[in-house]
Amino acid sequence: MQASSETLSVTDPIPVVKTEDLLKSVISSLDDNKAEDIVSINLAGKTSIADHMVIASGRSQRQVSALAEYVIKGLKALGHKDMVVQGQEQADWVLIDAGDVIVHIFRPEVRSFYNLDKMWGTEIEEGDTVN
Repeated sequence: MQASSETLSVTDPIPVVKTEDLLKSVISSLDDNKAEDIVSINLAGKTSIADHMVIASGRSQRQVSALAEYVIKGLKALGHKDMVVQGQEQADWVLIDAGDVIVHIFRPEVRSFYNLDKMWGTEIEEGDTVN
């Protein structure tokens, strides 16, 4: 059996996408597809779970699910395949863990209830909010 030129061998390095590129892709996907209240929180030095957290809202379950799909497709287009997605079936709160960037997409009332913006972004600097 012969491997195609597109197939990585065991010794080939796995392509790594820069954190900044992941963040730009996520914010661009959300902004281009009409997400509301997009907030990017720099977590570097605050926690080891990720370098950035992006929080956004969709107006309905359908929009939350669609926004998550756009973000996932954008990350895959960059070559980033290692991500965990939770909550897309219910689409009240979708979590996309892309390693160095964690994305939360909420319906507005769910976002208000959990208030992650305040929990993680108590020291949000001007310019961290998109829109």
